[in-house]
Amino acid sequence: MALLLDTRLLLRKIKDLRSLTPKRHRVKEKWAATRAKYPPTTLALRHFDATYSLELGKLWPSVRVALLSERKYGALFNNFSQDAFLADYEAQGCRDFVSEADTGAPPCMDQESVVVAEEETSGVSLKKSDTDGQQLPPLQLSPHIKCLVFPRGDITRFKPARPDICGLLGYYLMDAASLLPCLALDVQEGHNVLDLCAAPGGKTLALLQTQSIGFLCVNDTSVSRTTRLRKVLHSYVPKELLTDDKLRITSFDGTKWGEIERDTFDRVLVDVPCTTDRHSLMEDDNNIFNKIRTGERRRLPQLQTELLLAGILAACPGGEILYSTCSLSQSQNVSVVEQAVYLAQENHGIQLQVADLRPLTHMFRKTFHFAPDLALGEMVIPHLAANFGPIYMCKLRRLT
Repeated sequence: MALLLDTRLLLRKIKDLRSLTPKRHRVKEKWAATRAKYPPTTLALRHFDATYSLELGKLWPSVRVALLSERKYGALFNNFSQDAFLADYEAQGCRDFVSEADTGAPPCMDQESVVVAEEETSGVSLKKSDTDGQQLPPLQLSPHIKCLVFPRGDITRFKPARPDICGLLGYYLMDAASLLPCLALDVQEGHNVLDLCAAPGGKTLALLQTQSIGFLCVNDTSVSRTTRLRKVLHSYVPKELLTDDKLRITSFDGTKWGEIERDTFDRVLVDVPCTTDRHSLMEDDNNIFNKIRTGERRRLPQLQTELLLAGILAACPGGEILYSTCSLSQSQNVSVVEQAVYLAQENHGIQLQVADLRPLTHMFRKTFHFAPDLALGEMVIPHLAANFGPIYMCKLRRLT
């Protein structure tokens, strides 16, 4: 009997020892089924090295380093909240880059921005007519939009926002450069505004901070992303401002908006889906460079063109359309604008004017780094001293 107990005790000790000793080949890993040989982030970097080294030239090495480094954020101040956080962050060296914009004389205009679309054998181009140099009109910014940033070179992170006594959060963390399209859109009192690709909601929230919008329509094709957008708005905006007579949230196909509401809106923001360059380099999850999403990625310029054209159709004559991406790609930026302008004129008889955004770059040149000599629009490029972006934006004014 004692021998039997000793044997059982020994077997139990051996079993416990096996559980503590790792097996070198407990399960043979199936490489092809469980791990990609080249993860999406690696594929994205290879693609960008091949493409952007040609498009950006000498700028690419510094932009590449910045993209692979920790990004900076801005804290969009929520005017609807009663959280008194502003003084604390200002004591840490934060500043509102909007109110501290350089309002000195902007550069002179070398060329008038009325564009004529022509089809060529190589594609579509936009020609500009020469005019005498003249002073660009100053850009009027909403006095209600505030966005805090830490000083240049300081990558201190903002703490998560906390709810006030009404349950509203004090600020929204976003890439500060993402605020520029909202500023460039120049929303005026009583304007009807369409945010065509609104989720996750940062730019929508910024538009609401202007406190000038008569009616705001926010749309996103994805129902799940629209659900997320609703949660963002309920976390930052009082319920009385989310009523149907002031705000409408929809989940329609944005490319069909010209068929839904045409010639309607004073301002249209078209912040399209893109390769989201920084995310593609840093995160494997939901990465558009995943091989199973190759077709989706290749169709992006076509989708972007259709969305911008829908935004043009939705704007009323005299209205303005702001196209933006968070990509450095020429095929997703300038080429899309060229194609949409051509299709608007060729298929719908709509003539457009490209608004000069140099006053905007002049005002914020101490906060962001802008790409030089773009054919159309302006672009914030990442830089280690001010690691925001990339953000491309081009503003169109509908003449007919």
